[in-house]
Amino acid sequence: MRKIIAATFVSLDGVMQAPGGPEEDPVGGFKFGGWTFHYFDEVGGAAMEELFSKPFALLLGRRTYDIFAAYWPYQKDPIADAFNPATKYVATHRSDTLAWQNTQWLGEDIVAAVRRLRQEDGPDLLIQGSADLIQTLLADGLIDEIRLMIFPLLLGKGKRLFDDSAMPAAFKLIKSQTSSTGVIIATYQRAGEIKVGSFVTGEPSGAELERRKNWR
Repeated sequence: MRKIIAATFVSLDGVMQAPGGPEEDPVGGFKFGGWTFHYFDEVGGAAMEELFSKPFALLLGRRTYDIFAAYWPYQKDPIADAFNPATKYVATHRSDTLAWQNTQWLGEDIVAAVRRLRQEDGPDLLIQGSADLIQTLLADGLIDEIRLMIFPLLLGKGKRLFDDSAMPAAFKLIKSQTSSTGVIIATYQRAGEIKVGSFVTGEPSGAELERRKNWR
């Protein structure tokens, strides 16, 4: 069985749009494209190298696929060397326009296709960017690991990593470090269902009972 890993850059307020540059994804009037640039250091670079050091296939939404397909085939660096030969599985309604080498269409039923891929033998499935696809897979409980680089800034409006559709689940932190620029690099793995409890002791007061009644 393969793991599905969502690896993304995110601001403190959860925005993940256009981390790489001003022209990357200005949809919706987003004005801060390239917001990660000045925060990268040796620690961040090493984390990226580690992410791409093992065999993987890419799992991409259509917009991220188009951004990558217009850039990485024309580069010569370690990330390009990893991305270009990797199999790319793409969620799209325009399957006839997937020209980047080793690209496969996920089909009409994206969730069913990803479920099948997850059960197969092969390299892990790595999601880059692709906010809508991440949210779709979180809603069906299909993401096994989340690797975040959390940047110390607020971006306000923009495409977000999480929305209200995510299937509730617990995750455990298995690795974390902080860069010299204050970026928190954290890896979380799925850890079953959410467990709840209460810090309240003794019988509730009359005021508390009234509060509960009014709240309902």
